[in-house]
This record gives sequence, C-alpha cells and structure tokens, in this order.
Amino acid sequence: GDIDAQTVAGAISTGTHGTGAGHGCLATFVEAITLVTGEGEVLRCSAEENPDVFAAARVSLGALGVLVEVTLRCVDAFVLHAHERPAPLDDVLADLPTLIEAHDHIEFYWFPYTERVQVKANDRVPADDRPLSRLRGWLDDEFLSNTVFAGACRVGRAVPALAPTISAISARALTERRYTGRSDAVFCTSRRVRFVEMEYGLPRAALGEALAALRRIVDGLPFKVLFPVEVRFTASDDIWLSHGYGRDSAYLAIHQYVGMPYEPYFTAFERIATELGGRPHWGKLHWRDAESLAPAYPRWADFRTVRDRLDPDRVFTNPHLTRLLGT
Repeated sequence: GDIDAQTVAGAISTGTHGTGAGHGCLATFVEAITLVTGEGEVLRCSAEENPDVFAAARVSLGALGVLVEVTLRCVDAFVLHAHERPAPLDDVLADLPTLIEAHDHIEFYWFPYTERVQVKANDRVPADDRPLSRLRGWLDDEFLSNTVFAGACRVGRAVPALAPTISAISARALTERRYTGRSDAVFCTSRRVRFVEMEYGLPRAALGEALAALRRIVDGLPFKVLFPVEVRFTASDDIWLSHGYGRDSAYLAIHQYVGMPYEPYFTAFERIATELGGRPHWGKLHWRDAESLAPAYPRWADFRTVRDRLDPDRVFTNPHLTRLLGT
C-alpha cells in the first residue's frame, strides 16, 4: 500500500492493497489468524485448520471477532527501482497489458480535464545504487506534492473555474525521474493534503469503459474536481470478501479536496462501477448495502453463515456493519 499508518489487523480486514499483476491484497500474505469470537472462543485458523473461517476472516471488516494474532508470509528486505514519468493517457491505455506484465508494480494517476497521466513503475533490483538526492526528494515529494499542491487546492476551492488550469499545471509539474530505494521508502508516500476518497475494484477488462465513463462524469459535474484519479492493479485471490476474489482487478480511486462537494461525483461513479461488477474498497467511502453487495461476491452467503456461527448475538456489529452485511 502507499500508506503505512494502519494496524495489521485493520489493513487486512478492509482489503488494503498495493499494485502489481503478481500480487493480491495484503491479506493474501496471511498464513494463519487467531481470533476471539463473539462467543468468547479463542479460534486459530489457517488453510489446514478451520479453513472456512480462514477464508472469511482474512478480510472480515471486524465482523467475525477480534484478531489477536496474525502470521504473515514475509520476504527479506528488498530494494526497488522506481521509474516515474508523464505520458498521454491514450498511450498508456493502449500499452497497459504490456506495462502490467513488464513490471513488478505499476500504477498511474490521471489528471482531470487533461489527457495526461503520471506513470509509476517499481521493480526489484539487487542494489540501492541510484538513490534519490535529498533535494530532488524534497522538491518532488514535499514541496510540489504537498506544499504547492495544498496551496493550489485552496485556490481551486476558492475559485473553482481555475481547477482545469490547476490540473493541467499539476500534470506537467512532476517530471520524469528514476531512482532506487528501500521498498518501504518507495512504496509509501507522505499525504498531508486532506481529501475524501472512494475506490472501486473492477474486473480488469472493464477499466477502459469505467475510465471513459468517469471522464464524462467529471466533465458534467456542476463543480470541479481538484485531485487526480489513481489506477492500480492486483491479482485474483480466494478470500471471500476480498475485492479481488476470483478475478484480476483494476482499481480506480477517486478523490476530492476536503471542503469541496463530492457526493454527486462519488455516487455517479458508483453507479457506473456497480453496473460493471465493481466492489467498493471496504475502508473508503461508498453507499452500497447488503442487498446490492451480495451479487458482487460469490461467497457472500458463506461469509454470513460463518458470521452467524462465530457471532450469533452480534457482539461485533454496529450500524455500519448492519447496513453492509444485513441483520
């Protein structure tokens, strides 16, 4: 993921993910879980022990119990080579299958009201032999991406008509760069500009249609959008409530600067994403309920059966979970 402030339990329980054709969400790295159920039972589960609970509990929204121990499948610390570059959106979409297969991790950001994206590719390398200079790192990641962008967003909120110009300038401000660094330093970014966000996981083949619809939505809104749209990719998995269950996914994350209107933007895209078989990120804003979510998850009924068994009295429910999972 590009944020590292979550707890392990919270990150896996909401389907937190990074990007890369060979990688599922973080919960796919879980080898075993120990949880305390709604009945007070301490239950250990893995692929061999209580496998049905294991399939449900890795992404459970906190509805099955308290996760008290998680065993993660890990690798030795590694170094990434990062290549970040601006590009035309149509060129990236045309070359997307090749890009996804060619890199360990690939994503791009589309800047609304433009034809421009910023592409980010990360690949494992044996040595940290091309570190980013402190000046360049500060200039791009702190000054431009946080300080200057925050100021531009404040201007755009005060004078919405300037939003397309701000987006066009932002699209050209971040130039090409290549560097190496520790994985955590390359993956994770400092996000000091406040925003609201919704993200949908879609069948990968639906990305082009979804992005085209999103562009029409942005152009037709009665207000302006100040944040770029993030596009990422994950491999399929077998976790019942994972966004990537049974399919390779493309993720579209849409954002709006804090204090700006966002609900018409988000709900309009949610309608498109739902029609395309999209699944909302559990840790971000959305308006889906149990009735609309059930058809999107083939093992939905199985998850509810496990929940009934582990928490029959709904010790771990709340209004949000009742809306999502039903009574």
